[in-house]
Amino acid sequence: MIESLVEERISRLGADKGDGAKEARALAVVLPGGRRIGPAGADVVLKLASLAPLRHLVTGNIGGLASDCVEGLVEIEGPMRRVVEVAAGLLHADPTEGGAGRRVGRTMLSRWRHRKAADARQIQHHYDVSDDFYALWLDPRRVYSCAYWPEPGMTLAAAQEAKLEHVCRKLMLRPGDRFLDIGAGWGGLLLWAAEHHGVRATGITLSRNQHAHVNHLIAERGLSDRVRMLLLDYRDLPEDEPYDKIASIGMFEHVGRARLPTYFAKIRRLLAPGGLLLNHGITAGGTRHTQLGGGIGDFIERWIFPGGELLHVSHVLEAMAEQGLEGLDTENLRPHYARTLWAWSDALEARLESARKHTDERTVRAYRLYLAGSALGFERGWMALHQMLASRPSGRFDEGQLRGSQCVYPFRRDYMYRR
Repeated sequence: MIESLVEERISRLGADKGDGAKEARALAVVLPGGRRIGPAGADVVLKLASLAPLRHLVTGNIGGLASDCVEGLVEIEGPMRRVVEVAAGLLHADPTEGGAGRRVGRTMLSRWRHRKAADARQIQHHYDVSDDFYALWLDPRRVYSCAYWPEPGMTLAAAQEAKLEHVCRKLMLRPGDRFLDIGAGWGGLLLWAAEHHGVRATGITLSRNQHAHVNHLIAERGLSDRVRMLLLDYRDLPEDEPYDKIASIGMFEHVGRARLPTYFAKIRRLLAPGGLLLNHGITAGGTRHTQLGGGIGDFIERWIFPGGELLHVSHVLEAMAEQGLEGLDTENLRPHYARTLWAWSDALEARLESARKHTDERTVRAYRLYLAGSALGFERGWMALHQMLASRPSGRFDEGQLRGSQCVYPFRRDYMYRR
């Protein structure tokens, strides 16, 4: 019975897409006994070690099928770009629709999952996999967030430097500014801001590996007098000396919806009156869910980002405003992140043997699926990437270039893009 359902599902891949012969040979499945379902010469072949993954295939639970691959129940043959396209064709519904659940229950779960100790475990689970593993597919600065392509022909390394400069320009960094980078990663922005804009920089992380790596770079570059990297939860940052500019890059996704008021209230207290915040992170393509459907969110929660939550940009802007941060400018870089993730995916695919030397096979399988699947998700609008510039209004109505600005922002965009 289930085998006939598999045959029907495979045949529908061609009907769904309507691309003729190419789509008609999209997928084949090889059962444990060797029987093949699907066309010869299929673009993607799934070789099953047991029949259990078939229920994920026929129900469109592609996240469950991906977990089966990670656990060794399914072996995939085919290029990753084609693999994720075929997987998307198996979905029964738009992954951005539904799945909201009860608001009270979601809030309680979010609050529980984002206690200090839980956040530390979750961050270390992801970022402390292996520095050498990440170095294989990230750019030389190990910037693990969306790059920015002002010119199409740029390399990934150049696009990441363009992103760092884009953030610094938006924040109007000036020599001597006290600058805070919350969730500073491997120090790309922290060091760029110090070396190119002369700021006094503080970064924080919960990753022991990142903390050690960045402190080594600070000492190596002779920046110890004005750059520091702390192993610290954002909730524990001292508030006695406010910062002129704050960056939160790829951070609020880890905070959780229930903790966003706490997070942005803390940022407001850390930010000097009239200062600027650049809040950059992944946002949901739909308005009513905290993770993607089709099992995709469950896969990411289990294997990649435990505790991560997707929020629509409108919810994030609302949370910022409720804590007294005035929104100034919002930019959607969604296609830039798709291109970034494809660059990471291609780099990992080119170095699989090296990757297996630096971490375990499950991690390699999980990241192959995660990077390529996320690239496709950003292309299709299941997720987005927003940069949200905000200020803490100073209460001084004659401040700035325009009366009533109450901050250093000039209330025009040209300064962000000037070469």
